[in-house]
Amino acid sequence: MKQQTLAQGSFELYRKPTKREKFLNGMEQVIPWQELHDLLVPYYPKAGNGRPPLGLMKMLRLHFLQHWYNLSDPGLEEALYESESMRRFAGIDLGCEPVPDETTILRFRRMLEEHDLGRRLFADVGRILQERGIKVSGGTIVDATLIAAPSSTKNANKKRDPEMRSTKKGNQWHFGMKLHIGVDSKTGLIHSAAASSANVHDSEVLPDLLHGNETRVYGDSAYRDQAQTIRRKAPRAKDFTQARAYRNRPLTESEIAANRSKSTTRAKVEHPFLVIKRLWGFAKVRYRGIAKNATRAYVACALANLFLARRCAALQRA
Repeated sequence: MKQQTLAQGSFELYRKPTKREKFLNGMEQVIPWQELHDLLVPYYPKAGNGRPPLGLMKMLRLHFLQHWYNLSDPGLEEALYESESMRRFAGIDLGCEPVPDETTILRFRRMLEEHDLGRRLFADVGRILQERGIKVSGGTIVDATLIAAPSSTKNANKKRDPEMRSTKKGNQWHFGMKLHIGVDSKTGLIHSAAASSANVHDSEVLPDLLHGNETRVYGDSAYRDQAQTIRRKAPRAKDFTQARAYRNRPLTESEIAANRSKSTTRAKVEHPFLVIKRLWGFAKVRYRGIAKNATRAYVACALANLFLARRCAALQRA
């Protein structure tokens, strides 16, 4: 049993667990820590000349906290000093050590970006979930969401991010990037993801969102007329994308009924977006460039899958 220091001791008789503590305890149980640690070990700095690096497991926990609470590098450092539950999750005891500074947090994130480890972490989590009994079915739901970027030029370079682009949705223009995902129609978990600038049409990324063994592909009207593209990647798949009305050709009663039926399945694609954008705050980019934000998006997709699957009996038994 680990000995508590005086700084960790609690003298509160009527303390109640907070929502944050319950959330962190739940994620502690479902995250495959050892597998993710082993994935990152070859890329993590080794002890040698200079200051020895902090433990990899601790830095991985800090990185996940940064995702869940949408914190900048200095913001995470400040939050750790303020929140005892976050320090407990990260394994930091202020009686023995300080909180890692923002530069240390930055370097770990840069390591993930440099080696494209966000994509590999997402793939590893998907593989682990399948090994634990959460299988991918024959249905895939595809969709994309806009991630806003600052459109202002009031910065040091007097320019907007050159990798971000504008697109029109409805009657409103948006500047930023897109996160494209392919979601399993049975479990609601993300099995494929891609990032692009906002001006890339949803259908252009469609082949990257299919795993190839689909029997049905669901999507909104942005993916209409893509039957040949779907069959090239998934020969057995049927096109279940939404039909669209035109000015001189309204939808028939049968098409309206079919759209309504498809929408009950297609709605599952919104659940990961709810977690990533609303619960965890990734509705706006934090960094410049597609690659850095893509790494954040892949890690967010991996964590969202674990969050959405946390009540699955197979995952709890693992």
